[in-house]
Amino acid sequence: MPPRDALSRLSRPLVRALAKGEPGPPFPRSRRLRPRVPAFLGLLPFRTVDLALVADLVLAWILFASGYSVLLTVNDEPPMPGVPAPGINVNVLLLCAVASSLPLALRDRWPLAAWRLATGGMLLAAYFVGRLSSHSYSTAGIITYLLVVYSVAVRCDRETTLGTWLVSVLALVVVSTNGGEIVLGAGLLTVTALLGYNVRSRRLAAGRLAEEERRSERALAAQAVLEERTRIARELHDVVAHHMSVIAIQAEAVPLKAAGDPRVLEEGLAEIRALSLATMTEMRRVLGVLRDGGERADTAPQPGLGRLEELVATARSAGLTVTLRLGGDLLGLPEAVSLSAYRIVQEALSNAMRHAPGSAVSVRITRSADELRVHVANGPGVDGRDRTPGNAGHGLLGMRERVSMLGGKLWAGPVGKGFAVTAILPIMEDTEGGA
Repeated sequence: MPPRDALSRLSRPLVRALAKGEPGPPFPRSRRLRPRVPAFLGLLPFRTVDLALVADLVLAWILFASGYSVLLTVNDEPPMPGVPAPGINVNVLLLCAVASSLPLALRDRWPLAAWRLATGGMLLAAYFVGRLSSHSYSTAGIITYLLVVYSVAVRCDRETTLGTWLVSVLALVVVSTNGGEIVLGAGLLTVTALLGYNVRSRRLAAGRLAEEERRSERALAAQAVLEERTRIARELHDVVAHHMSVIAIQAEAVPLKAAGDPRVLEEGLAEIRALSLATMTEMRRVLGVLRDGGERADTAPQPGLGRLEELVATARSAGLTVTLRLGGDLLGLPEAVSLSAYRIVQEALSNAMRHAPGSAVSVRITRSADELRVHVANGPGVDGRDRTPGNAGHGLLGMRERVSMLGGKLWAGPVGKGFAVTAILPIMEDTEGGA
């Protein structure tokens, strides 16, 4: 390292301590140290009382009064018989007492400025205090200086604290009269600075930990919101896609089927109306979770395999030829498994309506000991065109999400001129509802 750079690195702590350093923001205090002002003192300009600052002010006043009193007493008495009293001006003694106590009152808000003031005051008062006693500093000055150094170490960075310690030790060498005082004073300064630096490090670590916890909580909350939005979007898609497909097909087929017969037309429109009302009911059920706490959400149970016959009948009314085969006990399924199986069949039938209208659809649901197998396959539509849904649709994505949450498996893809969906859902008794 070049000498100039080495000198710059060595002098940087001193420059920061004496001129350029700035203390960090104060650490938040416990509420017990900042009690609220009683109600009968409500006219005061502040609402809380900082007990730590009050303690500093009280201690500063005690040190000032006691230090000034001691200086006056010693100034009036000769140090040795036959030697005249020092006779130092009272104003000078007052200045020495202030220099030994005022920094203590400033250390909470301006710790670095308080330390600079304490260091200058110690150097200024050393000569006069040395004339009154065998030491160059008073007890009040020692207490004040150590507390100010502690405040600097707690509020300032490591480089500034190091510079503060170096300047303090140099000032101690200048004002001390013997080597024992220098060693003792340097030891006290070192312990104080290390204690303050350790307190700062622990508080910073605690603050970072608290911030990480807050970030983690916000991330978890955002993830929960995203998952809930995904779940709601999936439910809405399943409801709207199926029922709207049926309504669209019915709206197109009813006029052709009626052929001018008012009774047939009226029956077809009534069926479309019933499907629309069913769609709105299911949408309100899904959107109920978004309502405010003051509103009453729809608490009706989610559909399951118990409504499978109704679903198949709706698909048949839309022109599909649906064959339903069931195997095993489907009544005792967990709610999440039953709902997911229902939604998979619903989406598969909706795809058949959109991409293969009028096709023959086979729905087969069987239950073994620990799994439920759902298989839905449709042939080509009545127009014979190949309009398979592919693998990028929201419906297929919703199927995969449902199966994935339950730890199952899903296969979906073209089979000949048609399309098939096969899902295997594990059956676990502790599976939670609302998949």
